[in-house]
Amino acid sequence: MGAASKWACRMVLCGASLATTLISHPASAQEDVKAYYAGKTVRMIVGSGPGGGYDVFSRMIAPYLSKVLGTTVVVENRPGAGGLSSMNFLYTAPPDGLTLSLANGSGAAFAQLTNQSGVRYDLTKFHYLATVGAPPSVWLVDPNSPIKTIAEALARKEKWRWAASGVSSGLAIGAAFTCVALHKDCQVVAGYSGSNQAALALTRGEMDAMFQAESSAGHFVKSGEAVALATMSRKRSRLFPDHPTIFEAADLTPDQSWYFDFYDTISNLGRIMIVPPSTPPARVAYLQAAMKETLHNPQLIADGERAERYVDYLDPESTLANARKVISEPTADQKRRVLDIIAGISGEDVK
Repeated sequence: MGAASKWACRMVLCGASLATTLISHPASAQEDVKAYYAGKTVRMIVGSGPGGGYDVFSRMIAPYLSKVLGTTVVVENRPGAGGLSSMNFLYTAPPDGLTLSLANGSGAAFAQLTNQSGVRYDLTKFHYLATVGAPPSVWLVDPNSPIKTIAEALARKEKWRWAASGVSSGLAIGAAFTCVALHKDCQVVAGYSGSNQAALALTRGEMDAMFQAESSAGHFVKSGEAVALATMSRKRSRLFPDHPTIFEAADLTPDQSWYFDFYDTISNLGRIMIVPPSTPPARVAYLQAAMKETLHNPQLIADGERAERYVDYLDPESTLANARKVISEPTADQKRRVLDIIAGISGEDVK
């Protein structure tokens, strides 16, 4: 079990009001920052197109955060380079506390670890408001595919075509790790603008497979756009409890297990809510408290459960610790192996 899942707590047990969280700050400072936000517009940046998992989560959270802050919270889609464009944008955005983002922490971490061209941020320098959740990923296939089990997938001789959205996206990296670990002949096509477009390619039979986060995978399976094979983690998905994990479904060697465990560790960084590095401390504290109150709102939690978009709050300090762990702890050899995997993405063959 990853660090995030150990630390994560359900909302009904961990709630606290904005006023309670800020009680240690002088009353005048609290009033000043509250007055600062009153009536303003806060932008919530999403690094993918409309309709994808991060977009849905952001639009689900925005009205609840708006009520807590006393602001208008608007969701702004800034797709590009698998989320790198939005990360770079946020890193240099005005540090006024009016711009934040629900970002793909694992994709951002992989991009920084591998010194991907275009990365202009340091994940350890952002201010963290929370982890919204860190769901496991699922191996999906074309709904008309004859492949229905991992055993059948491993026996397949033809090349696997994986749909992805950007070289640094979880879709692309998860697919590449899977292909390398299982010694499959694959092509990862990282040209789709988001998970919805990737799923459409799967439905049309243009692509064979997709590596997708649990909640989005549940949506695509329920709508008939994909079929699930297995959860790519040591823990079964709450949405697919009858589907095995890759560790249960395949007889993995220690080396093969390392690939899936390494990916899972970084995936535990999950959906992170962040603000620019230079945001004033008082505003960071206010936003952290507001986000905590928002993510503990029983109505928001119920909304998420109905939509199978689960909210699992993790505090800012633990989220930052996760970011530092995944950026600083991998060895030089591990980084080299990851670099080799990433080098095989962008429409090239991955083996």
